[in-house]
Amino acid sequence: MSVTVRVPAKVNVQLAVGAARPDGYHDLANVFLAVGLYDEVTVTPADELRITCAGPDAEQVPLDRTNLAARAALTLAERRGIEPAVHIHIAKDIPVAGGMAGGSADGAGALVACNELWGTGASRAELLAICAELGSDVPFSLVGGAALGTGRGELLTAQEVGGTFHWVFAMAGRGLSTPAVFREFDRLAEGRDIPEPVASDDLLDALAKGDPDALAAAVSNDLEPAALSLFPELADTLAAGRAAGALTALVSGSGPTTAFLVRDPEAATAVAEALRASGTCRTVRIATAPAPGASVVSPEAGA
Repeated sequence: MSVTVRVPAKVNVQLAVGAARPDGYHDLANVFLAVGLYDEVTVTPADELRITCAGPDAEQVPLDRTNLAARAALTLAERRGIEPAVHIHIAKDIPVAGGMAGGSADGAGALVACNELWGTGASRAELLAICAELGSDVPFSLVGGAALGTGRGELLTAQEVGGTFHWVFAMAGRGLSTPAVFREFDRLAEGRDIPEPVASDDLLDALAKGDPDALAAAVSNDLEPAALSLFPELADTLAAGRAAGALTALVSGSGPTTAFLVRDPEAATAVAEALRASGTCRTVRIATAPAPGASVVSPEAGA
């Protein structure tokens, strides 16, 4: 018996970051958009908890209990008073350490899969609460679509999306640590007044209308200067995509993946080819948005 759950990557079309809080986190206005790059998480009964992973850059994925997929299984098992005796296999397609919430997606996928496999009957509200315990991006990996995340990003309000948006993503030659990017944000912001993060009405309206030009004019990422400070070469990738005709270019979340919004599939192909030829990135992917959240694709549980 096994259960497989498919979970999407995300791009942040707005990431407004407030000043550091006493607990070290930052208040955010974080507009998530799920995109059609997916990991698949399969859970199977086993003698004990173990994790395996395959796919691009799988060797970078931790296979111990620090992995969010393992933590998701442990948390659900503890709440239900059962042994987390399960083999979790992650088939990676979301970039690792790329600012596209691949680890968070795996946590949400494992949680949904274990809930199905064990027949624990956790409600959506309980699953979302566990996701919020696991990490700021994990709840969105569960729900998908588009949402505004407030607090540290875990408090979600679904947003309407009125059409399909076409994206090109360029993966860098190395990763960036999200905590390191936030520390650099704090360093760069030292001595400045940081406004309260607020979602852009123009951006939410562009999403609702499905208008790529309006969305391109409204996207923003307050972490981009910090990511560029730590990884200056990303500026060359952003410039190459803009020169190839992208409507806009930005660092995705904490980076280092760069995201390029384009008007249609033909433009996506042209920008992707130009980025591949530019020598400024390691790999390039094309995807559309929005995408659904964590979804069971092969329920074989006997619960």
